[in-house]
Amino acid sequence: MTKRRRVTIKDVARAAGVSTQTVSRVINDRPDVAEETRQQVTLVIDRLGYRPSAIARSLIRQRSFTIGVVTAGLKYIGPSRTLNGIADQAEQSGYALLLKELPSFQTREVEPIIDSLLSRHVEGIIWAVPQIGDNHEWLYSRLPDLNLPIVFLTMEDHPDLSIVYIDNYAGGCMAARHLLEQGYRRIGHITGPLDWWEAQQRQAGWQQTLEKAGLGVEPAHSAEGNWSSASGARAAVRLLEQYPRLDAIFAANDQMALGAIHVLGERGRRVPQDVGVIGFDGISEAAYFRPPLSTIDQDQHKLGCGAVTELLKRIEGGHEDGKDSGAQSVLLRPQLIVRQSTAR
Repeated sequence: MTKRRRVTIKDVARAAGVSTQTVSRVINDRPDVAEETRQQVTLVIDRLGYRPSAIARSLIRQRSFTIGVVTAGLKYIGPSRTLNGIADQAEQSGYALLLKELPSFQTREVEPIIDSLLSRHVEGIIWAVPQIGDNHEWLYSRLPDLNLPIVFLTMEDHPDLSIVYIDNYAGGCMAARHLLEQGYRRIGHITGPLDWWEAQQRQAGWQQTLEKAGLGVEPAHSAEGNWSSASGARAAVRLLEQYPRLDAIFAANDQMALGAIHVLGERGRRVPQDVGVIGFDGISEAAYFRPPLSTIDQDQHKLGCGAVTELLKRIEGGHEDGKDSGAQSVLLRPQLIVRQSTAR
């Protein structure tokens, strides 16, 4: 027997020809709904058999001017830079933040976090946890009933979600193309952990750029790291064993590039004369590596600001007589910074 799909607030809004915010106002018996619209929505709710969750019914939609932010891994550079951008833009826009940090990037038990934010009457949520493996699977079952604007960061594109993300694929292409333009031809890659969507995208950009240039890419041409400098050093050792003729390395972040430069120096391989090295991130310390590191700069502060801007479009739109700005993806392009580590 096929299990019947649960009716969501989006189904009601679609059938009634109104926004989800209007349906929410009817459910919460708000006075700012025309009587004709109220009756129409009520009829659709009865006809479809929609049953809002107890939490959704209990929330009184008064303006709290508060944004919920869910993050993880604040000890790392990327998440902390992104959070700074979120905080700066929220303060500038007159909104407070309610921050929740997951115990790990791959936590799947998110119900208590979401319910806690809803109970505090946040007006929207920024999900600032990168996509790793299936750690976003929860959203397909829970999201339809959230009845709240939510913006995701750093995940694959989806037509029904608002997402703000860096173009990691373009960044991988930029890195490989720059090395090719400098005359390097045997370009190895130190990947990030390959269950991370970002790492997969950077690897794909590197691989496809080399293939378009007529250069073969084999499994021995890459080694996996975990974003740390130590893992970059270990991966560089593996790369030199697997691909001894390499003349350049694209490391998927600047910290792993630092580990690679250290190993190359120990092995008597000069950077950039013998092996060019380029990283990804654009951390401020990269300019002070020896030699200074070429990198693909992703502005994570701007990423955080963009998430707030996009969320506020949806929040403020929802307070204008049923207008809903809808889901939208915002793609930020990284920039190539050329320094001595690739100046052959």
